[in-house]
Amino acid sequence: MQNGICGIVGYGSYIPRFRIKIEEIAKVWGKDGSRIAKGLGVVEKSVPDMDEDTITIAVEAAKNALKVAEIDPSEINAIYTGSESHPYTVKPTASTVAEALGAVPCVTCADLEFACKAGTAGIQMCMGLVASDEIKYGMSIGADCAQGKPGDALEYTASAGGAAYIIGKNGCVAKIEGTFSFTTDTPDFWRRDGAEFPCHAARFTGEPAYFKHVIGGAQGLMDKLGTTINDYDYFVFHQPNAKFPLRTAISLQIPTEKLKEGLVVRHIGNSYSGSSLLGLARILDIANPGERILVTSYGSGAGSDAFSLITTDLLPEKRKNAPNVDDYIRLKEYVSYALYAKHRSKIRGI
Repeated sequence: MQNGICGIVGYGSYIPRFRIKIEEIAKVWGKDGSRIAKGLGVVEKSVPDMDEDTITIAVEAAKNALKVAEIDPSEINAIYTGSESHPYTVKPTASTVAEALGAVPCVTCADLEFACKAGTAGIQMCMGLVASDEIKYGMSIGADCAQGKPGDALEYTASAGGAAYIIGKNGCVAKIEGTFSFTTDTPDFWRRDGAEFPCHAARFTGEPAYFKHVIGGAQGLMDKLGTTINDYDYFVFHQPNAKFPLRTAISLQIPTEKLKEGLVVRHIGNSYSGSSLLGLARILDIANPGERILVTSYGSGAGSDAFSLITTDLLPEKRKNAPNVDDYIRLKEYVSYALYAKHRSKIRGI
């Protein structure tokens, strides 16, 4: 799909205030923990409060997006919530979000799941509905309270957070030049029905999974649009850790300074469906009008969605209407591993 008339009308983020340092987790698991933590490039990660879940995170991010867009919730005619930690197996997250925002009843809602790229898939769906004039505005949210088995490598980065994007034709803070997706059946990460924690294929998640799809998506979009690395001011890639996106930049010969501003994983961990969207929000928080951004999500299973954006003159003023990513990064309170385990329901029998 290539559609220059659609764009981002509003965007919003939310990150829980609690944090746990990676060294605190590593301390619990001894030498194995220190070995796993080394090289991830993550200092600490966000932890949801006991009354926070994917729905509350999605609602907060969506409210911020509405503030930036400066539109009435009733004008949102489609809401898609992407996550791999929906609170209910059967009961949509999106309908609760719509009710909380005041967007009901004239709205189409659905929950999406494609590991960590479900939120970007929702943006593509909104683009199609807006471009065809079926709706005026659509909202897509990527939010998660990510799971990680105690002691597993995932526990060091699996965090919580989310971002919401409103897609429309008028009042855009960034125009969408085009999008491109790259998908194969690559089972690098999964959670079977009824399983409490996800499983992963360790090193297999890198070369044939993440790197193949993120590089394929980014390069595919540039080939489609006839652009090059030099045409972009910023790049954002899915951030399971800091190591993977930096290595991707090296493979594509992208200067590090074009990537580092969106690398929020260092401070909050991997928020799964919120990961690349929070990175993009961080860039929109600081970008100047007329700058070009390439963002590529990644979802295990496996696929990537890439987008090329150009910021507009409306961005600097409209983004002042809501808290930005740095505001949430700065607002933090550290917890011990014991409190972290309590918050994440890792302690049984209570």
